[in-house]
Amino acid sequence: MLTIYGVYRSRASRNYWMANELGIEFKSIPVIQGSRLANPLAADAPVNTMSPEFLAVNPMGMIPCIKDGDLAMHESLAINLYLARKYGGPLAGKTVEEEGLMAMWTMWAATEVEPYSVALVRIYDNAQENSEQGKAGIAVACRSLKRPLDVLEKHLQNQDYLIGGRFTVADLNLAEVLRYAQTEQELFDSHPKVKAWIGRCQSRDAYKAMQATRSKEPV
Repeated sequence: MLTIYGVYRSRASRNYWMANELGIEFKSIPVIQGSRLANPLAADAPVNTMSPEFLAVNPMGMIPCIKDGDLAMHESLAINLYLARKYGGPLAGKTVEEEGLMAMWTMWAATEVEPYSVALVRIYDNAQENSEQGKAGIAVACRSLKRPLDVLEKHLQNQDYLIGGRFTVADLNLAEVLRYAQTEQELFDSHPKVKAWIGRCQSRDAYKAMQATRSKEPV
């Protein structure tokens, strides 16, 4: 059975959404970020990213990671590409070319989008959005996201999804990376095709199920 390590309020959300889409049975082990605890190594601390038992699974000390039989993996986006390849179906590539494009868009999400979308999350998580420093950081992140969103807007001019005219793992991976930037409404309003696309992705039952569980976790 697939085991997913990580709380829903982390990048593990991507893997929980993917497992829901695939309809596969999985076990969830809610490992929390050690940075959220005053003493993550205390005897009564919940399992976290600094716990020895978790480090035995992922020495990097980061969530998420998975175990699938004898296979252990970390890196959330790569995990989803693996799950698509293993379980197949419409979310997976139908050809080598489609698989290549799925890898391309996933790497693009990680390198060209996520650094700036995560910067936005950190500003809001630290309640800095109304400070001068926070406002400046938001402005920099939005400027940095404009070019990749311009590229995505053009790509979506005549298609509803990234590849093959259907929702795939590439859409899921990119949508979860871009979700972090959805605090910036003007950024999405100025890219209507992107806004409509992410709305389609987030209207899926598997996404809603993931978010329903995520909303029950402590912030």
